[in-house]
Amino acid sequence: NRPEVYNACHPMANQELTDAFDAFAADPELWVAIITGAGDKAFCAGNDLKYHAELQAKTGKRPVHPAKGFAGLTSRFDCDKPIIAAVNGVAMGGGFEIALACDIIIASDKATFALPEPRVGLAAGAGGMQRLSRMIPLKKAMGMMLTGRHVPAQEGYELGFVTAVAPHAKLLDEARRWAGQILECSPMSVRATKQVVMRSLDAPALETAMHNQHFPAFVAMAHSEDTVEGPKAFAEKRKPSWKGR
Repeated sequence: NRPEVYNACHPMANQELTDAFDAFAADPELWVAIITGAGDKAFCAGNDLKYHAELQAKTGKRPVHPAKGFAGLTSRFDCDKPIIAAVNGVAMGGGFEIALACDIIIASDKATFALPEPRVGLAAGAGGMQRLSRMIPLKKAMGMMLTGRHVPAQEGYELGFVTAVAPHAKLLDEARRWAGQILECSPMSVRATKQVVMRSLDAPALETAMHNQHFPAFVAMAHSEDTVEGPKAFAEKRKPSWKGR
C-alpha cells in the first residue's frame, strides 16, 4: 500500500506483509489469499532503490529485509495454502518475484512484467532467476532475464507464467472467481496438492516424486474428515461441506 512509489518494497512494508502472511498461514479459517497493489498503476515496482540509496547516504548501512523476503513471500517455502497474485499494473524486479512466488497469477490487461536488474547493475536475487527458469522454457526465460525487457500481460500468458488475463476493471473480480473455484475444493486436498507439487519439482525421478505418502499434507488429507465427506456428498448428489480437517 505505497502507491506513491508504485508499491515499491522497503523493509517496513516487507515486515508488515510478512506478519500478514504469517497470520494467514497460521489461521485455520483462512484458506486462500489474494495479494494486489494499491492504486491503479502498479502491482509492485520491486525493491525501493531510492530508499536504499538515501539510507546508505545517511547511515552508511544497507537496509535489512525480513528473512521471508519481499512481501514476506519470496523466501517463504512452508505455506501450503494457495496464494493468488492479482497483478494490476507494473510488476518489476522484486514485484515480479513476488508474483512468481504465488501459485496463480491473474494479470490485468494493462500489466507488465520484467526482471530489469541487470540494467542497474544488479540481479534478480529474490528467486526470480530460479523461479522463472522453472516455469517457462529456458530460452524464453533467458531472453527476458538477459535483456531486462518488459513483457505485457498477454505475452506473459502465452509464455506460461500468467494464469489468466482479465480486463483491468475486472481484475479483482477475476481473482476472486479463481479463489472461489479453489474454495469449492477441499482445503485439505488443495494443500496436499500444492505441497506434493512443490516438493516434487526437483525429485530426481518420477518414481521418487510419486511416493506422496511421505508428504505430511497428503497424509493429513488421507486421514481427514474431508476425505470421507467428499465421496459421501458426491454419492448423495449434494455440495460437500468441507471442514478443513
